[in-house]
Amino acid sequence: MSVRPFAGSQTRRAGRPLFAQDTFERAPQGVGDSPRIRSTSLPKLAPVASAGAAGPGDLDVAQLRADTPGCADVVHLNNAGSALPPSPVVEGVERFNRLESLVGGYAAEEAERDAVERPYGALARLLNCDEEEIAVVQSATSAWQQVVFGMDFQPGDRILTSVAEYGSNFINYLQLAKRRGISIDVVCEEPSGDISLENLEELLTGGPAPPKLISISHIPTSSGRVYDAEGVGRLASQYGVPFLLDACQSVGQLPVDARRLNCTFLSGTSRKYLRGPRGAGFLFVAKSALDAGFEPCALDVRSAQWTSREGYKMRSDARRCEQFEMSVAAKVGLGVAVKYALDVGLEAMWHRIRHLAGLLRSRLGEIRGVQTRDVGPNLCGIVSFDVEGVDAAEVAAALKAERISVSVSGIDSSRLDFEKRGLRDVVRASVHYYNEEWEIERVGEAVQRLMKRT
Repeated sequence: MSVRPFAGSQTRRAGRPLFAQDTFERAPQGVGDSPRIRSTSLPKLAPVASAGAAGPGDLDVAQLRADTPGCADVVHLNNAGSALPPSPVVEGVERFNRLESLVGGYAAEEAERDAVERPYGALARLLNCDEEEIAVVQSATSAWQQVVFGMDFQPGDRILTSVAEYGSNFINYLQLAKRRGISIDVVCEEPSGDISLENLEELLTGGPAPPKLISISHIPTSSGRVYDAEGVGRLASQYGVPFLLDACQSVGQLPVDARRLNCTFLSGTSRKYLRGPRGAGFLFVAKSALDAGFEPCALDVRSAQWTSREGYKMRSDARRCEQFEMSVAAKVGLGVAVKYALDVGLEAMWHRIRHLAGLLRSRLGEIRGVQTRDVGPNLCGIVSFDVEGVDAAEVAAALKAERISVSVSGIDSSRLDFEKRGLRDVVRASVHYYNEEWEIERVGEAVQRLMKRT
């Protein structure tokens, strides 16, 4: 087993495609005709900077917060962990659970067939793909593992991944290295912090054979940078290598177009920026992979048909990656959450999230002894920082005491990235479009009070 950073350029070799892919031109996001919630943001206190100048978008933040009861209780800046669900999502889940209690799970699922099927069409619209390319599963982890452990890895096969890869994903690569003898090649980063497409191309063309899989996280769990996934997808398509994008932190935060990204697979979750319930995730599988016979790591009677004593036949669509048992209530809630996001409008959401994250980075940057740790030319709503002389867990606890919810990312969440930058842990504050400018100021004041006590 080996984990190898890039070691130098070699002769270009195109390689034979495993799953043939087409290069797509820019396609419509599929959300332009969604009704948007319009008005202006209504900060309760003086904002750190002019909201109008920053252009927070056309969102009626007051209405969005009215839809989100949790906003009354806490300054919620842990949206990269689990966002506050809007009332329609909560009501959809509760309604289905009540029905289950009256008629049983099977009858409830049959009675609410439209609600159970809603996620497929909504996710297809969200990701600009076909419904047959969508699977709904128990979690983003199960979606991702259906792909990675479904690949027919042989000793010597290579996976290409990124410096800022998520810890759980990397543990699975190490498990594959232990069990199947694969190698893990880590693509370098540019000085800016973005993934190096030049290095990626050299790794694609070097070695005795093409890599078996490119697998990266679109947005790392512990940093605000957004990798150039479109550039990665373009090279993956060019050299015929399957591309798996972990989009847990990006779907629901920014527009994500599976066609434009040229990914073969894309995994995501309900509970983060989509504001859905826990217990549901989803997987995009490109039609090219379906037609080529991609087989996930685990099948059951939902995903395949037992055709003879020695034979089975997989479903023709991405639902071959699903399994019979999951929380149907969570699946219903996911469908409501995706529809809610589409109605709000992805571009407006993304615009406001970047606006608020920029305010938070600026506010924290004013405090002596506080350093933000986000790198990259394209930053998102995740703001990572540390406080001189104070452990990240202590900072998070102090903010919690003031009803401000953040989280801590430790070195085990992104070891290669943290070791490279000399970090042990950081505080992670992740904004969403329903946060307000006065909440950013409140965080700054709380951190300043902490500094005075230390």
